[in-house]
Amino acid sequence: MTEENAEYERLLDIRREINFHDYRYYVLDNPLLSDHEYDQLLNELMQIEANHPEWITDDSPTQRVGGKVSERFEKVNHPTMILSLSNAFNVEDVKAWYNRIRRLDDRVEKADYVVEPKIDGLTVVLHYRDGVFLEGATRGDGQVGENITANLRTIRSLPLSIPITSEKIEPPAYLVVRGEAYITLSDFDELNYRLSKESKKTYLNPRNTAAGSLRQLDSNLTASRPLKLFIYDIVSGEGDFPETQTGQLKYLHSLGFPMIPWDYCPTINDAINKAQEWEEQRHDLPYEADGVVIKINSIQLSSHLGVAGRDPRGAIAFKFQAKEVTTLLKDIGVNVGRTGVLTPYAILEPVEIGGVVVKQATLHNFDYIADKDIRVGDRVLIKRAGDVIPYMIGPVLAARTCELEPYQPPTRCPACNQPVEHLEGEVAWYCVNAACPAQLIRNLEHFVSRGSMDIDGLGIKIVEQLVIAGFVHDAADLYNIKKEDLLSLDGFAEKKAENLINAIASSNDRPLSRLISSLGIRGVGATTAVDLANHFQDLDALSQATIDELLNIEGIGPNTAQAILDWFEVQRNQELLEKFRNLRVWPQGKSDSDQHEPPKIFSGLTFVITGSLAGFTRDEAKDFIESRGGKVTGSVSGNTDYVIVGENPGSKLEKARNLGISIISEEEFEELAE
Repeated sequence: MTEENAEYERLLDIRREINFHDYRYYVLDNPLLSDHEYDQLLNELMQIEANHPEWITDDSPTQRVGGKVSERFEKVNHPTMILSLSNAFNVEDVKAWYNRIRRLDDRVEKADYVVEPKIDGLTVVLHYRDGVFLEGATRGDGQVGENITANLRTIRSLPLSIPITSEKIEPPAYLVVRGEAYITLSDFDELNYRLSKESKKTYLNPRNTAAGSLRQLDSNLTASRPLKLFIYDIVSGEGDFPETQTGQLKYLHSLGFPMIPWDYCPTINDAINKAQEWEEQRHDLPYEADGVVIKINSIQLSSHLGVAGRDPRGAIAFKFQAKEVTTLLKDIGVNVGRTGVLTPYAILEPVEIGGVVVKQATLHNFDYIADKDIRVGDRVLIKRAGDVIPYMIGPVLAARTCELEPYQPPTRCPACNQPVEHLEGEVAWYCVNAACPAQLIRNLEHFVSRGSMDIDGLGIKIVEQLVIAGFVHDAADLYNIKKEDLLSLDGFAEKKAENLINAIASSNDRPLSRLISSLGIRGVGATTAVDLANHFQDLDALSQATIDELLNIEGIGPNTAQAILDWFEVQRNQELLEKFRNLRVWPQGKSDSDQHEPPKIFSGLTFVITGSLAGFTRDEAKDFIESRGGKVTGSVSGNTDYVIVGENPGSKLEKARNLGISIISEEEFEELAE
């Protein structure tokens, strides 16, 4: 194997490991990595990609929007949040967006619009002081970007001073604009042709070449790339700026900025027709574009509509039709979530979809595999929804030329080898072993959370440190932590260690319902835990409950009752309870359920829930939302404000994406409720 091949294989290995870590952290669970280990992997990946920008793909962890800002560059705080856009994938989605904002402000009915191409490049934010280019940054996580000023200066279409078109225009004292750095298709082809003639590596696509070029540490290399720039927005500034998008675009043009093409549309129907025209002409464009942006022309109205999540309501991205390809399904992998849910994913023969090499795709759940009759060895059809998320549509049955074995869900957990469980009528398969290493960190995070044992100062990062250091193997071990243990960890001094020890000790006073809730029994959230604490004196009594006793408790159905019995039957869970008893973490009596009327923070908001939530049953989540003034419906529509996504989400998730509805995780929902 050549040195370059070895480096590429290392890049692939690092990406798999980081993506696996990110997926389990944000969606399923948390791999046993410290922050330091994670940062080492990420830095190594960034260095390889800096050396080989042609290897950068949209699915690389370094390209993740909202991820960490590269440590290789100085950080730049944006003057205001650099927001993303919600997506529309067809005309119906655009109309649904229009109807949503029209209900918020009746002025929308008389609004006019601007349609701009959504250039597939790298978002940049440029700062000017007294007309002189001061600094430029990437979008980063939306709040903080990477300082790439030296590299941006090499782009010849970027004005180093403004105005450049007329001496009569006085530049504002301070101006921040947003734009897109890109490479045209013809320049990209010419670059690759020249490189191939020189027997050098060619690049994968214009977008990643532009992004990689601007993230080079050597600006001389950036200068050798045919980068161009489009400007399309005033982010901030000092002065009186036009109050319409068309006025701002004309003003920016008068200052000498290279302007994005745009179309003025008097009505929403005109904007939709123009968007469809752009899609029909997408293959004739001189640059890559994955859609167009439809913006309300009035800056004041757009601002008044506000933001949903991180998406401004006054604009929407109309995404061009996604591309589909076929490839070989090499295997089916299984991940284990915090609550023990097993989630399958497709391991694919690498295939390029719109310039991105895809190696994995979601399979949703085991019923999906069975319903689609997906078998390892099949030729399968892969689609990227909105040119972003790869998922499997199904097998190409005509290509199945030999007998393939139907896929069987695992009978044992791939992480701990304990038997898995599948209850009648449920989609999910579970590992019920609370000591399963794949679940440990997320279980501990749940145990210490505010709705459970509420251990102040003990967050996920410290939990990771404790597990990696070998101080904690289950929740009970938290109560054996000593100050000297904490002082051996990064970031701990005397005071911080003492505060955490005291916080752990004080959690011993939590009521029985909190301890029950903290155990992470499937289907047992805060409300059910209160009901159980009102019926059973302690965990001993609960562990000896029969199925009939549990079913006699209002609100507990057969699946939850069976899950409770199954949890207490696991030997390791019994050992955990014995440790709690010996440590005197053993509350007695009934819970002190909260009698105070919660604030109506969700008033006027409509929610839809899809998938299994870790901290709530479906009924508990519904009660929680409705008690705070919100509404929960069973289907996604244009009236939906938020879709809460748990483990194993169903078709509602895809519909929410198609309608451009704000999609939030359970953690984000809890933050929203604070």
